[in-house]
Amino acid sequence: MRIDKLTTKFQEALGDAQSLALGGDHAYIEPSHVLVAMLRQDDGPKSLLQRAGANVSGLLSSAEDAMNRLPKVEGQEQVQVGRDTVSLIQAAEKEAIKRGDQFVASELFLLAMCDNKGNWGKLATQNGLNRKSLEAAVTAVRGGQKVDNAESEGQRESLKKY
Repeated sequence: MRIDKLTTKFQEALGDAQSLALGGDHAYIEPSHVLVAMLRQDDGPKSLLQRAGANVSGLLSSAEDAMNRLPKVEGQEQVQVGRDTVSLIQAAEKEAIKRGDQFVASELFLLAMCDNKGNWGKLATQNGLNRKSLEAAVTAVRGGQKVDNAESEGQRESLKKY
């Protein structure tokens, strides 16, 4: 996993996820931390998820519940990236390669979550998120453009404001 190959927005979400894990006395950064961090970003993927027909507040609530159920570790000064998070990021990276993107955008993490056969795929489905609708939203928002620099995601979000 190469952090420098993630968009700035995705890197910010991972940084926030690390803070959530540390603040919650969790040993690992789990997908719930990443999802909560993304959904709390002012210009994160919320509008994309809404466009895909997902229940964004339900997703956030479910991810917060999952995060709060994680075991606590006393005296934890460092957190590591959890196995499930690594798997989802690697799946997102594969998706980026398939699409010809130079950088991995946060929406690809969400697509990987939709494909997940475990709890994360279920959580997505329960909140109205599926690969087909999210892919359609991603295609519409990207307008055929590739993610060719670290700021691509942030620039797209900025353009939506005008």
